[in-house]
Amino acid sequence: MRLCYGRGSFVGGGFMQERERFSSRLGFILISAGCAIGLGNVWRFPYIVGQNGGAAFILIYLFFLVILGIPIMTMEFSVGRASRKSVASSFKVLEPPGTKWHWYSYFGMAGNYLLMMFYTVVAGWMLKYFVSSASGGFDGLDTAQVETRFNDMMADPGAMVLYTFVVIILGFIICSFGLKNGIEKITKYMMLSLLFILVALAVNSIFLPGGAEGLSFYLKPDLNRIKSVGVWNVIVSAMNQAFFTLSLGMGAMAIFGSYIDKKRSLLGESVRVAALDTFVAIASGLVIFPAC
Repeated sequence: MRLCYGRGSFVGGGFMQERERFSSRLGFILISAGCAIGLGNVWRFPYIVGQNGGAAFILIYLFFLVILGIPIMTMEFSVGRASRKSVASSFKVLEPPGTKWHWYSYFGMAGNYLLMMFYTVVAGWMLKYFVSSASGGFDGLDTAQVETRFNDMMADPGAMVLYTFVVIILGFIICSFGLKNGIEKITKYMMLSLLFILVALAVNSIFLPGGAEGLSFYLKPDLNRIKSVGVWNVIVSAMNQAFFTLSLGMGAMAIFGSYIDKKRSLLGESVRVAALDTFVAIASGLVIFPAC
């Protein structure tokens, strides 16, 4: 017997709180894209595009994004929505009796812990660079001198620990306000700010001296480059990027899927997240190549 009451329910004599939902569709798309968007878009995508033939590589990447990335993201969303639990428990709830699907949850948890440890350190670097930039610490420095500053930072464990610790505390504070009032609210502002900054930087880079040559290198297919790298190597790189850029395979998207309303199309949400993720990746190339 189940007795519903408000936002919770009595199950077997115990009160269960209903899982919190996103307040808006935009919030879900931005927070899911915020998980997918990262170094895979801003750093790795432009790098491997330049290494693997420019626009020809982008077309191969988009092909794998459609036939592999979006379907797998949809599957991860479906696991989350069907179980209404995190990756730690979702497969235990959904697996047929006698199967071992719950083993995957351990890999998912390990992947998320490793990702958290990695990105808190990188976010600490970014915070340190923001402070240095705002205080004029990079004024008048050339590329080699900026690189020296980075190496000095890496050799200073005190600064590394301090800024990583600040990032972790900020993350705990935001999470303490819950899904709607914490994570969703701050992500909306941060993601919209990121999109605005990327567009502004892309426009600025395109009109820099030599910007046209950078655009040509980025957007013009270079078949000779593909031949020199190897067609198979280019295909594998594009396939890897399709997985890496969407944060697939570790259950992160299943976590967000557990908050999706049943009225929403999972395929439609996957397409929107992938489209926003790809926009950021391509815009990052428009920033980097003309500037370089």
